[in-house]
Amino acid sequence: MLLSGKTAIISGGAGPRGIGFATAKTFAAQGARVAILDLDEAGAKNAAAQLGSQHIGIGCDVTKKDACDAAVASVLKSFGQIDVLVNNAGITQAIKVWDIDEKSWDRIQEVNLKGVLFLSQAVIPHMRSRKSGSIACISSVSAQRGGGILGGAHYSAAKAGVLGLAKAMARELGNDGVRVNSVTPGLIQTDINAGKISDEKKVEILAGIPLNRLGVPQDVANIFLFLASDLSSYVTGAVIDVNGGMLIH
Repeated sequence: MLLSGKTAIISGGAGPRGIGFATAKTFAAQGARVAILDLDEAGAKNAAAQLGSQHIGIGCDVTKKDACDAAVASVLKSFGQIDVLVNNAGITQAIKVWDIDEKSWDRIQEVNLKGVLFLSQAVIPHMRSRKSGSIACISSVSAQRGGGILGGAHYSAAKAGVLGLAKAMARELGNDGVRVNSVTPGLIQTDINAGKISDEKKVEILAGIPLNRLGVPQDVANIFLFLASDLSSYVTGAVIDVNGGMLIH
């Protein structure tokens, strides 16, 4: 198994049909002990229970540094080590740039970008002390193409910020044996976009995807598995597209 003996934190993992939970299931199947973090504490605990008794769920607001520190301390108390962090928690909002108000801007930036910083900062001291670790951050194709199907300009800006933050962390943490990479999904079928795309719009979207299908959470989970495992031991500062060819560059 690719993750035998490893422990992993996955944020935003409570949703049963989301990328985070698909990643948690994949990691567990590959031998990892998993800590699922989510703003929905009950959902996180329920998701972890579905994986098995050796996994844990913790309530955590990634926009609060103290909450991130406390969650990581709880994981260390339970598992004794942290090998992998998947910064998956995120939110979106379909809105035009001229309608973005300050409250909406701050909310999108805080969850999608500041949350990545705070949770990464919480695990970095432990990973540096062990001279080992993998941090994977979820960005989006919208960061690369300037807008997505369902996300506004503030979402694109936040996800572009994730790319820059992850690359900077990769450069700073490389000497400590800690790898940092990003994943940029295209349109993935999750609860976030369920029912929000008309059949006509779906046909239009598929016309621009060479593989001629929308993505599913498992497509992204498989890439997170690669980045968490030793298969990617010489990969850091990378951006891996998971979009079926929606954006080829």
